[in-house]
Amino acid sequence: MGLRYENLDAETRRLMIDEINYDLAHGGMYISSYLNEEGEQLWPALTQGAATNGTDDSLAADLARNHCLKTYAHRRNPRTGGTTQYRVPSTAPQTMAEAQFNLYYIRALCLRVLSGEATSITVYRARHSDAPRPESERLIGRSLDAEHVLNELRRTKGVDPDVDIPLPNSGITIRLG
Repeated sequence: MGLRYENLDAETRRLMIDEINYDLAHGGMYISSYLNEEGEQLWPALTQGAATNGTDDSLAADLARNHCLKTYAHRRNPRTGGTTQYRVPSTAPQTMAEAQFNLYYIRALCLRVLSGEATSITVYRARHSDAPRPESERLIGRSLDAEHVLNELRRTKGVDPDVDIPLPNSGITIRLG
């Protein structure tokens, strides 16, 4: 089950599309190592479709329906310096879709704050968790600097940003204040 996005309206969707286009014009979108070749080709259009009129759940369903994920992926083995093959988790479509949809949603809300439409962004729990991570719980209720968050997410595409933000699979996101 995806996140409950409190500010997912027409303006947020428009700004999400703008941010996807920003990434495409500035070096490309984040491409997960879980995506197969077909998935890499479809990813921008599927993400734009979800931002236009879907959710992270519809994006995950599109990833699965279009067979966009590899069965196995590789990662570096720090002990040997080589790589290790592992099975892509069955939860990968939902985790990927939620993470990327949420990051574009956050970027859109940052733009709304920077335009003066709202005054702040605040972290909240958008999906129930029986065992929430302590680092996620510490973020709930916290206001974030919209300009810093936007710049970091544009720079890093959400990979190890130098800002405390809702992380993939945490069940948290932001709302306008």
